[in-house]
Amino acid sequence: MTHDLSLARLRICLTILSVLAMLLVLAPPAAAETMLRQLLPDQDAAELVPGADAFGPIRDDIAVAPVLQGGKTVAWAFVTSDFVGTTGYSGKPIHTLVALDPDAKIAGVRLVRHSEPIVLIGIPESRVRAMVEGYHGLDLVAEAQSGGTGHEVDIISGATVTVMVIDDSITRSGLRVARALGLGGLAAQTTATGPQFELNPDAAPPADWTEAEGDGTLRRLSLSVAQVNEAFAAHPDSRAGARALTEPSDSTFIEMQAALVSVPAIGAGLLGEAEAANLRDWLDEGEHAVAIMGRGLYSFKGSGYVRGGIFDRIVLIQDDVSVRFRDRDHRRLGRIAAGGTPDFTETDLFRIPADAGFDPTKPFRIQLLVHRDVGPIEKVFQTFDLGYQLPQKYLRALAPPPAPPTDAVAVADRDEGTAQAELWKRIWNDSRARIVGLGVMLAVLTGVFFFQSFVVRVERRFYIFRMAFLTVTLVWLGWYANAQLSVVNLMALFGSLTSGFSWQAFLLDPMTFILWFAVAAALLFWGRGAYCGWLCPFGALQELTNQIARKLRIPQWTLPWGLHERLWPIKYMIFLGLFGVSLASVEQAERLAEVEPFKTAIILNFMRAWPFVAYASALIIAGLFVERFYCRYLCPLGAALAIPARLRMFDWLKRYHECGNPCQTCANECPVQSIHPTGEINPNECINCLHCQVLYQSEDRCPVVIKKLKRRAKLAGSAPPKLGMPPAGHPNAARATETTV
Repeated sequence: MTHDLSLARLRICLTILSVLAMLLVLAPPAAAETMLRQLLPDQDAAELVPGADAFGPIRDDIAVAPVLQGGKTVAWAFVTSDFVGTTGYSGKPIHTLVALDPDAKIAGVRLVRHSEPIVLIGIPESRVRAMVEGYHGLDLVAEAQSGGTGHEVDIISGATVTVMVIDDSITRSGLRVARALGLGGLAAQTTATGPQFELNPDAAPPADWTEAEGDGTLRRLSLSVAQVNEAFAAHPDSRAGARALTEPSDSTFIEMQAALVSVPAIGAGLLGEAEAANLRDWLDEGEHAVAIMGRGLYSFKGSGYVRGGIFDRIVLIQDDVSVRFRDRDHRRLGRIAAGGTPDFTETDLFRIPADAGFDPTKPFRIQLLVHRDVGPIEKVFQTFDLGYQLPQKYLRALAPPPAPPTDAVAVADRDEGTAQAELWKRIWNDSRARIVGLGVMLAVLTGVFFFQSFVVRVERRFYIFRMAFLTVTLVWLGWYANAQLSVVNLMALFGSLTSGFSWQAFLLDPMTFILWFAVAAALLFWGRGAYCGWLCPFGALQELTNQIARKLRIPQWTLPWGLHERLWPIKYMIFLGLFGVSLASVEQAERLAEVEPFKTAIILNFMRAWPFVAYASALIIAGLFVERFYCRYLCPLGAALAIPARLRMFDWLKRYHECGNPCQTCANECPVQSIHPTGEINPNECINCLHCQVLYQSEDRCPVVIKKLKRRAKLAGSAPPKLGMPPAGHPNAARATETTV
């Protein structure tokens, strides 16, 4: 009977493991259908297009819906993210609803969904929405003639990246829809009938820098202080001209040069064979790279971008294609090998993704965004273009391909699932180093848990190891890799389950995917402590700062057991409250999830509005006196993990019969007070720091071990060791002298 029950329990646990592995993953709402189909039912046609009264059915061939007025189609509505990439600063899409009239003019536009942090850094969302609605009346026929830059961009200071992504997505998606529907006389782009070209692999590299400049291999944008002052003097905002640069008018504001170094001959001539080989290793099939060099008063990179961010001062534009470079597509260029190279203050490589639609044989331009401060926090902007076209010597004529059979049209329309699979595979390939690093961390931690008796045998050595591991968790896993799990992940998951489940959507963030999968397995083996005690960057931040506080002799407070026990449920109530709100509105729940300080302290490195910084700082300060204060009482993620952790299969933490009666050593020294006065460990609160296992083998603090040693010493006729306090300087000496509140 007992054997059958054990087998049944094992089957249940294995089933739950598979379910958790599938569910506990970062899940942006997975879309089995278009965003238009998801968002349109909640929109009011009259608010989008004045005078309209309804939306018609969504077309089957393209994700657009007619906007009706008295039964007549007056415009076509679509969501930008159905046609172009709209990933913003947050790493999530910005969904904008746009309506085009028959003349290819924007008849209405609304920002309908986003996850940008702009509303959290002092910029009212109403201002961003007003900026978006300012695109009403934009003529896309004129934009097609100008390459998408025939209008002024109303950039909001402090939200440059977000505004530029919105502008780019509205213009490019609008042009695609207008061409697909033939609005305003725009026709769908067809295969060019003129001569076609491909890169010539036999082209000769330029002999030196001078030759590269002379034959057009290098193209230059040179601006003097006088030219920039003149451009801003013509700006509609009069304050721009009033704040002219004071440097001599003939000073170089910026000299920026560019070359398409992914062309083998150009790469070999400018970079040298060794650097060109490194470039080829960096680029995957279909990718290209442009080298940009600069000097002068102005930087084309700036210092505002952060890891994981976008370079907001430059953009590559080719017809309807625009490429904004992220940090993962950037490399510093150590030196230029070509003879006669001038001295540049900036030399960088930027990768053009294969799916960007870029054609190296066609002309393109690099647009430089220049800003000028006109107030304490206000800026105005001007753009300048560096045009580029490969010289003819790097090209060769391409024979026209045979006309495809009529049934090839369906093949040309690539399946979205295939495109998504290619995307996540490319992301995983680009993240190989981070994935390997996380794999090493998980392997080491697994070894620690399986061989914990050996690992904790020498207390000082284990203390150093734990502090080192937590430092890696904070600095590398948290601040560098941004792999901080959040209760928001779980709420997004529940939202995705209502709209369709897709593994490929989960795979777009490899670090988070791997972490959640590891957490799901660890919950059944060790409980929530494997993540909370070792892999949570904010938890590591709290413990490391508390250890520093102990070294500085900041008093440590131990809350009375009755109060401590009654504060535990707070985090569960927070989690249940957030979960309940998420059932009605995931977006509202995400805003309320700011109770987690993770975004402020880990993701954004405290670069937020002061209320958020003050809140996160207050929690860290509280943790200086009460170790892991936030983890103990407020963390909704810890509460969410503790619930399924009740199903763990094993109990790895060893205890003596004397624990709790009469010995209270472990209970008194537990960093998070997860050991009851009666001796049992509360698995809901335990963070698996293994300190109790250190004490379990301690020969100078565990009464049971000391008693055994005395007995052995008595039998051997030797002097028994003395029961006493840990020596001065011992990592736990301070904990033994905590102040009781």
